[in-house]
Amino acid sequence: MAGLPRLVDCAARPTHTPRSLTMCRMEPQFPRRTDRLPANKGKIVAQGELIITPVSGKADQKAFVNLAYRLNAADPAWVPPLRMEAEELINPAKNPFFAHADVQLFLARRNGVVVGRISAHIDHLATAMDPSQGMGPGTGNWGLLEAEDEGIAHALIARAEQWLRDKGMTRVLAPLSMSIWEEPGQLVKGFDQPPTVMMGHQPKRYDDYINALGYQPAKLLHTYELDITREFPPLIQRIVQSGEKNAKIRIRNVDKSKFEAEAALILDILNDAWSDNWGFVPFSDAEILHAGKKFKPIVREDLIMIAEYEGEPVAFMMTLPDLNEVLKPMGGSLFPFNWAKLLLWLRKPRVRTMRVPLMGVRKRLQASRLASQLAFMMIEYIRRNSVRDYGATRGEIGWILEDNQGMNAIAEAIDSHINKTYVIYERHL
Repeated sequence: MAGLPRLVDCAARPTHTPRSLTMCRMEPQFPRRTDRLPANKGKIVAQGELIITPVSGKADQKAFVNLAYRLNAADPAWVPPLRMEAEELINPAKNPFFAHADVQLFLARRNGVVVGRISAHIDHLATAMDPSQGMGPGTGNWGLLEAEDEGIAHALIARAEQWLRDKGMTRVLAPLSMSIWEEPGQLVKGFDQPPTVMMGHQPKRYDDYINALGYQPAKLLHTYELDITREFPPLIQRIVQSGEKNAKIRIRNVDKSKFEAEAALILDILNDAWSDNWGFVPFSDAEILHAGKKFKPIVREDLIMIAEYEGEPVAFMMTLPDLNEVLKPMGGSLFPFNWAKLLLWLRKPRVRTMRVPLMGVRKRLQASRLASQLAFMMIEYIRRNSVRDYGATRGEIGWILEDNQGMNAIAEAIDSHINKTYVIYERHL
């Protein structure tokens, strides 16, 4: 009868010993009753010793990135990210997340072959938040999980949890890969659909692995899809027309010639609008600059709207053409000729899907009718532009928190429906 693997060497060695940070041997041990899995779960075939080590150096970083491409190659819905983007995500010199977070990456090897990976991290901006908003003191995270089988996944999660405990964490929210603003949650609905730009995609088996360890859902995140070639219901059209007659309201495109100023304005509204939301973590100045640089190539002036009321910017809606549609056949590489295809597409994107990743209305207006009116006006104007100028037929809105009543009501009012659901799980350490 096989037991769950347990990390023995790292915990046993003194923390000041360098070796304690470089290798963990996996040895079988019978689990406590609270850790038992169903009879058909967690069976580990003896295929050689499993070694888990912290990522160290460029070769390990490359192996960490490469594993995702190997393990997901057979999934028709997976979209290989550009390797340069995947490498930048885990590079402290290029990802500003590392400036306010402690991060440790781990690789699992068996017989010298990489068979799994995971990240463990503590976002100090998140731990400084009020616990009522989901994060708060003592909360750490893991993410970027990839594993050949359940035993490897459980060993990696156990190693990440131990690292968090050693850092004084008492609770884990996962998976987050790596910031809440990047790819949060485990996919639990919509496995057959490729993810849109900036959304994650994991196989169902990972959800089974997480549940087998006793993790509980902390929050559900939904995305909604809709046919944007159809006009919105008559009620929504009347709301939009009423707003157009109101001289106090102005809906305008962003001005790309003032990109930095417009980006700062949008993020100022975002930080205010989302400040009371579950899971909210403010953007740092460095992250604002990084995000602006990253998204500038796919920003289109007529797809990002700012709503002004009595001359004051009070709301925004960001829409992005689904870059994943052009990236999917590239396999993560721009060479030898994919760079030319991407440049050509960026000049005049033609896409099936438009994604709305962010929308916000200043907090003081959120309980008013004006808030929903501004939202419907921006959605309608962007819908028209998307169909007319980019050939789009489908929209995706989200992610949206399961209990965000205002945004869920807006999504339902325009005849959209939930197409994907992600779960952020929690567990006390």
